[in-house]
Formats: sequence, C-alpha cells, structure tokens
Amino acid sequence: MSSTAPATPAGPLAGLRVIEMGHSVAAPYAALVLSELGAEVTKIERPGEGDPCRGWGPPFADGQASLFMALNRGKHSRAFDLRSDAAKAELRALILDSDVVIQNMKPGQAEEMGFGAAELCAANPRLIHASIGAFGATGPLRDRPGYDPLMQAFSGIMNVTGEMGRPPVRVGTSIIDMGAGMWLVTGITTALYRREQTGRGGSIDTSLLEVAMGWMTYHVTNHSASGEEPKREGSGAAMIVPYQVFSTADGEAVVGAGNDNLFRRLAKLIGHPEWCDDPRYATNPARVANREALNAQIQALLLAKGNAEWEARFVEVGVPFTPVQGVAQAVAHPQVQALGMVRETPKGIRYVDLPISFDGVRPASGKTRTPEVGEG
Repeated sequence: MSSTAPATPAGPLAGLRVIEMGHSVAAPYAALVLSELGAEVTKIERPGEGDPCRGWGPPFADGQASLFMALNRGKHSRAFDLRSDAAKAELRALILDSDVVIQNMKPGQAEEMGFGAAELCAANPRLIHASIGAFGATGPLRDRPGYDPLMQAFSGIMNVTGEMGRPPVRVGTSIIDMGAGMWLVTGITTALYRREQTGRGGSIDTSLLEVAMGWMTYHVTNHSASGEEPKREGSGAAMIVPYQVFSTADGEAVVGAGNDNLFRRLAKLIGHPEWCDDPRYATNPARVANREALNAQIQALLLAKGNAEWEARFVEVGVPFTPVQGVAQAVAHPQVQALGMVRETPKGIRYVDLPISFDGVRPASGKTRTPEVGEG
C-alpha cells in the first residue's frame, strides 16, 4: 500500500543544520517537519532511556513506540549527560556550529544550563533559537509545566468539543502539540528569511497555551458578539446547519450544506423542495434557529439508503458528503493514495509525509529509519 509518488533528492532546506533538544511531541514534530524539508536534524537525548516518548506504547515496532517512530524518523541522535560540565561544553559547541536549535525544556531549565536564547545568540548572532513553552514566557503561570490535554481544557477547546449533556472530550489527535510545532516552523522559516536580509538570527517563542488560544479564534469572537458561552455541537458547527454527522442505513456520514444554494440542492435531493421557501429553513440563520427540527427530519430520511448510494447521489448534485471512515479506510482510499502522502518503511510500517508540495512535488525525504539513543 506504499505510494509510488516521486521523492525529491534534497528538500528546500538542504544544508540547514538543526539541533533538537526536544521531547514528547511538540518540539520533535517541529524538527520532523524541518527534516522532511531537507534539514539535517540531530536529536539530543539523555543517555540510556532517551526521549520518554520512546516508551509511549503499545503499540511498538522494532522495540520502539510507533508514536516515537512517527515523530523522529530520519533524525540523528546524540546522547549527552548534561549533569557533566564537559558534556554541556560539547553540546554548546555543537549548537553554536548549527543554524537552528529547538527546545521544549521545562520553564527556565535552558537558561539555568547555559542554553538560553540570550546567551547562545550572543555567542553566535546567526543562530536561530526556537522555544516551545507550556503556559508562555510571561504571566503568573509561566513556570508551570503543561501537556496537550491540559491546554485543551484550559483554553476552552475541550468545553466546545463533544455533545451537550455529556462530559467534555479531548480532540482525538495532539492538535495543540503539533500545532505548536507547526507555528515554530513558521517562525523559524520566517527568521531564516530575515537572516538572509540582515545576517542575524534571533529567538522564536511559542507555547502550548498560545497555540490553543489561537485555535479558539472564532469562538472568542462569537462569544464577544453574543455574550454567550459556545455550546458543544457534537459533530456539528454552531453557525451552519445542516453541517454534521448523520446516520445512514449502513454507517455514518457528514453532510456539509454550507450555504443556502447547497441547502436548496440538498432539499430537492431528499424530496423536500418546499423547504427552500419555508421561512424556518430558507436561510442559514433560520436553519440555525430551527436546528433540532430540521436535523431530525434529515436524519430520518437518510436512514433509507446506505453510504455508497447516498454518496453517489450527493456527488451528482454537488452537495458535500463523505462517509465517516476509520484509519484503515482512509489510508487505503484511492484519493489518499493518489496524493502520495502515505509511505512505508522497508519493514512495512506506514507513515505520513508532509501535507505540502513545491512545484507540484511533495518533499518526501525518504528518511524512514528511527535512531537508537546516541546513534549519531
């Protein structure tokens, strides 16, 4: 099931040297993106156990957690016992001879150990020092540690995720950690552009809380405009109806009638063209106000046929519709295969390439091996 899409021999960041003093998900994901874009990434780990993420399982493959493999393929690993002054000096020299250093150490720990932005950038003005914190660099909680689910709870994301009358739930992927990695990469590439103009690097900072609040952008504005706390809408959206999961005769699917024109097509497709002129349903604000009644009627009608038949009919009239798929179904789908995102290691472990292309070519490094601790 591996893709045959072409791989670029050297990505756009070829020649960039990156030191990752990262663990868990956020900083390793940022470094993974840079690696896939062509950078040479050296991961710094503690001797012995290395990154705690190595033990986050099952599942495991080849003695390593598959989560660790997904985030750290293609990197080098070097082990340093940073209780030793000699090891600190050796690592400092390695960092100062590089272009970028990424770290998500405990608040204040990098500065205490001599790896803070001010000290390193003073020693090498071209260095880009990129940090991911938990609650941010300032404020009363700046010294607290944090993880992805804590920030989903703190920011309000968890409070708008799930269904009313049921407990809040975590988004089912590490959206805060990986989002922080993505924002750090945005900052690093921007700093590289600035360095080309000025010859100077500098420091880049983000935090899990800042990223989490960033995901809440329209919820915050909606609250400001309405004065009301957002409700949990399950699979739906507060501002658009119908726009959610419905059950069919043999599964579940999302219907996305995101504007009045699409709703008119939907109404005719399911045998109720009169809804187009019904004041309760004719406009999106009206449909939002009458959400429960409309969705109940649509749900009853969609139970008459299975996903495949409905999908064919929805596609024919141009109304967005997709079955709810599992991972195996998504990976095997011809559209995902055509995009060339899913590849395999020589031992058959699948991984996902970057969701971006340059000049029509995805920057697939082909680096699939995950290093052992200190392997170099």
